[in-house]
This record gives sequence, structure tokens and C-alpha cells, in this order.
Amino acid sequence: MQKEPMLEITYKRLSEELEQLKTHERGKIAKVIDEARELGDLKENAEYHAAKEKQGLMEARIAELTDIIGRAQVIDPSTLAHERISFGSTVVMTDQETDEELRYTIVGGTESNPNHGLISIHSPVAKALLGKEEGDEVEITLPSGKRTYDIEEILYTEIQLG
Repeated sequence: MQKEPMLEITYKRLSEELEQLKTHERGKIAKVIDEARELGDLKENAEYHAAKEKQGLMEARIAELTDIIGRAQVIDPSTLAHERISFGSTVVMTDQETDEELRYTIVGGTESNPNHGLISIHSPVAKALLGKEEGDEVEITLPSGKRTYDIEEILYTEIQLG
């Protein structure tokens, strides 16, 4: 079973969502289904079918959250050294060809948001970076082809989730 590294704030948010779904939403949907059943013929009962579909989606989300939380490995990146790239590290690197500077922070899969520079620890880019040090050169295969980067800086900055 693959552990799912995450920040404590994410663990709490997912746990609260799971609790809300189990304790409140399940009961609400069951009530709607019961009320729709009382309307008669289930074949042409749109309310019943909509509620059943919503119930199926909710149960799938409960299963997904239960799985993620069960595999959760809560990590406080502020306690790590960040001499080598690891979970929670912010990496500043330069493309050797274009001199473009990129900045990424490595986070858990549920926290990733590439548009904000937060990349999943499971992504090909993060996997290529893990364990590297300042001054290292790293070759990363991207959809656009292979790129080579120089790792300029590794640091920890407080992670701001969207």
C-alpha cells in the first residue's frame, strides 16, 4: 500500500469532509430516496433516479476519502532539512537551454496545483527532483521533450494551498 504524504491541514480537511459525508449527507440522501419512492412508479421517477445517482457519487467519494486517509502520512515539511529535495521543498531551477527560471514546491497528490507551482510528489518532475542537491543538474522528460535544468536553490517556505 503506497503511503500518501500530505500536510496536516489537508489531512484535517479531508477527514472533516469524510465525517460530513458519513454523518449528514448520507442521511439526507436516504431521506430524499425514501420520499421519491413514495411517489410511486420508479421507472419514470426522475427525483428517485437523481437521488440514486447522487448517492452513488457520494459513496464513491466516501470510498476515495477513506482510502486516501487510510494511506495518509502526515508530514510537517518545516521540520525537514531541505538540503536535498524532499516533500515540502521549494526548488528553484534554471533551464540550461532557455535560462528560464522555474520554481516548484513538492506536495502530496491531493494538494497539487501546477498553476500555483505546487507539484505532486508522484509526478514525473518531482520524482526526477527528489534527492537532488543545490548545484546538481537534472534531466527531465516532459511532453515537449527532454530538458536539462540546473538546481539553483532548495528551501522551505510555508506552503499556501489555494
